[in-house]
Amino acid sequence: MTAFKRLAVYCGSATPADPIYMETARQTGTLLAQRGITVVYGGGKVGLMGMVADSAMAAGGEVIGVIPEALVGAEVAHRGLTELHVVPDMHARKALFTSLSDGFLTLPGGVGTMDELWEAISWAQLGYHRKPVGLLNTAGFYDQLIAFNRQMIEVGFIRPPHAGILIARDTLPDLLDAMAAYEPHETIFAMKAERL
Repeated sequence: MTAFKRLAVYCGSATPADPIYMETARQTGTLLAQRGITVVYGGGKVGLMGMVADSAMAAGGEVIGVIPEALVGAEVAHRGLTELHVVPDMHARKALFTSLSDGFLTLPGGVGTMDELWEAISWAQLGYHRKPVGLLNTAGFYDQLIAFNRQMIEVGFIRPPHAGILIARDTLPDLLDAMAAYEPHETIFAMKAERL
């Protein structure tokens, strides 16, 4: 079992009409803090992102923000964090997420959240990291994405050794347990090297 010290949390910067999503963000920040897990996230003060950060800090946890310069200029940066790293762009942001974190936890979100999730999965396949990638399927939000991932496996676009990289669960405690039990699989680079 892996003991997480820090988890990157990917989630939306919007506040949806359905309160279940903000409540999920609140519960996530609180539970991670209670378990002594530092939150590494996008550095914003709005939407689910802001709720995760505020809840973790209110529960006595540490929160590290990583935000591109452009978003600081747009005045969405959270100034009350344990640490706030300002980076040049999104590429630098995701690279720092990876180096600072022991795994990746994805809550509901939009295009930016999807970008971060799929890159974390892709990097795991290639071997750029060997960390668990978790997806919290709040209220069935990710049902279709999970089905699509399964279709990619069935068709053959995701190799069998990589079918377990995406770890999806409906509740956060179950997801954290599954992420802690994750065992990295053979990477694409290693598979290709064996054929040479």
